[in-house]
Amino acid sequence: MKFGVVIFPGSNCDEDIIYVLEKIMGQQVVRLWHKDHDLQGVDFVVLPGGFSFGDYLRSGAISRFSPIMQEVIQFAAKGGYVMGICNGFQILTEAGLLDGALLHNENRKFICRNIYLKPQTTQSLLTAQLVQDQAYKIPIAHGEGNYFASADVVKALNDNDQVLFRYCDEAGNIVADANPNGSLENIAGICNISRNVFGLMPHPERAADSLLANEDGLAIFESILSLIKA
Repeated sequence: MKFGVVIFPGSNCDEDIIYVLEKIMGQQVVRLWHKDHDLQGVDFVVLPGGFSFGDYLRSGAISRFSPIMQEVIQFAAKGGYVMGICNGFQILTEAGLLDGALLHNENRKFICRNIYLKPQTTQSLLTAQLVQDQAYKIPIAHGEGNYFASADVVKALNDNDQVLFRYCDEAGNIVADANPNGSLENIAGICNISRNVFGLMPHPERAADSLLANEDGLAIFESILSLIKA
């Protein structure tokens, strides 16, 4: 697999995801600058977390117009795999590659801590190999992670099995108290109708190394690779 990690001014999780893909998963990784016009033949594009362009206007609102995003949009339209993590998820919604928007956290504060996620579907690269009843401990670090969409969009996401993850408690219960940011229906990640574009607010790359005493996020990358190689 050849992964491309897009780096925007203000990205700060690019090296984290590169480390996991390259050093832990043993994959080829190329760094793609936001002004590039060539995806260099990658099989999978990752938009990493961070504060692209300082989160001015809205998170991801400026990055959406970076030259490389035109290539990413065309790549996705042809069925290419694209994953956005945190700020990357925000960019995907701004670019129209995923439905909905990420609003300010309900408490209007930046939140950086471990939360728990529960997979909601087996019909995606990210979740197919996960234990569906398990609560995965994954860090979040965002100020605008409150997922919002119209009632029609949320209904379509549910009807089409496009919700990837929901926030839950340690026992796997999807309850209001486990929702860190006010996201509708505890939604933490979604995919598009074609199931080749994925967005999630939590950072699995920050929970993928034994040195961090948490490898719950590794299962997501293992699921991606096992299905693409199959």
